[in-house]
Amino acid sequence: MTAQRLLLATRNPKKLAELRRILTPVIDVEVLGLDDLPGFDEAPETGATFVENALAKARDAAEATGLAAVADDSGLTVDALNGMPGVLSARWSGRHGNDVANLELLLDQIADVPDERRGAAFVCAAAFVHPAGFEHVLEAEMRGRLVRQPRGRGGFGYDPVFVAEGHTMTAAELTPGAKDAISHRGKAFRELTSLMAAQLRA
Repeated sequence: MTAQRLLLATRNPKKLAELRRILTPVIDVEVLGLDDLPGFDEAPETGATFVENALAKARDAAEATGLAAVADDSGLTVDALNGMPGVLSARWSGRHGNDVANLELLLDQIADVPDERRGAAFVCAAAFVHPAGFEHVLEAEMRGRLVRQPRGRGGFGYDPVFVAEGHTMTAAELTPGAKDAISHRGKAFRELTSLMAAQLRA
């Protein structure tokens, strides 16, 4: 029996690989990315919250392709910055997706913040939209703290400076499987798996 196709509304190959690791062991599904299909005009992320952005991306992808679509909007919320960069995480330095510039700017902004006040959380809103009209969105987070110097070669984004609660290694030092087990995105998509499986089988 051919696996159902599920579209992840992203062009980020690391996010796509991460979702495939999380979903394929538990759902018989072929996870595609936007680069696997003919292009369509993607709307800019204008939502004020992770939930708004995730749902908008999933709706647009499902409508444009006719496939069940899943999308996430994720980011880092820093206690000392009143929850910023938040939904602006990917373009915090003004250049969308420039991980190095974003990371350097963040570290500069909290350089004088003492260790005990460097709390932060990665937040993920994950949305699932089926062309038949079903949609669901939920949020999950990974709490932790920010270290002063980047460590590790794995992950992406702010992973090299984030240490999850109960851990000593940064998210970039963890193996992919270890990161998935505790990450905000891993938690969110695992919660969605049974719901997505039921809709894809319908």
